[in-house]
Amino acid sequence: MSGEADSLREFVRYNVKAGGDFSGADLPGLNMAGSVLATVKLASANLSGANFTCSDLSQASLVGANLTRAILIRSILSRADMTEANLTGADLTEADLKDARLINADLYWSNLTAANMTSADLSQTNLSKSNLTLAQLTDADLFWADLGGANLTLANLSRAVLTVANLSRAQLTMADLTGATLAGVDLTDADLTEANLTDADLTEANLSGTNLAGATLKGANLERSKR
Repeated sequence: MSGEADSLREFVRYNVKAGGDFSGADLPGLNMAGSVLATVKLASANLSGANFTCSDLSQASLVGANLTRAILIRSILSRADMTEANLTGADLTEADLKDARLINADLYWSNLTAANMTSADLSQTNLSKSNLTLAQLTDADLFWADLGGANLTLANLSRAVLTVANLSRAQLTMADLTGATLAGVDLTDADLTEANLTDADLTEANLSGTNLAGATLKGANLERSKR
């Protein structure tokens, strides 16, 4: 890319609107808050500490991007591809991640409070120690995901697939797991106080030390679960 602009922000804005490709770009700390960046290509880009607050990144390609400590508060990332992206410590509070692809992404210690991840693909994703309070994960794919020590208080995980996921020491107080698939899941020392597990599949789940006080288990399958 080439051109003239008064600032990097202006240059990026112009090229994105013109269909510019920023794959592999080195843009740490970039401030693009409030920008419309739908379909932008930022695969493998270095965006550590970047600010995308309230930005539209729908259908963006962020495959393998470095988004450590990035600020994505209330950003739109619906149908974005963040496969294998590094989002360690990122702030995604109230972000829209509906139908997004986060396969094998690293979201360790990230903030996903009230984020919308309906139908998102989070298979094999690292979400350990993350804050998912009030998150919407209806129909999400969390196969083999690591949610160890995560805070899922009041999260909606209805019909989510959590097969062989790690939820050890996770906080799931009052979480909605109606119809969720939890076959082979590790819930060691997890807190499911007053959680809704109606019709959930807990086949071969590890429930050692799990707190199920006040939880609803109507229709739940606990066959061969370890307690």
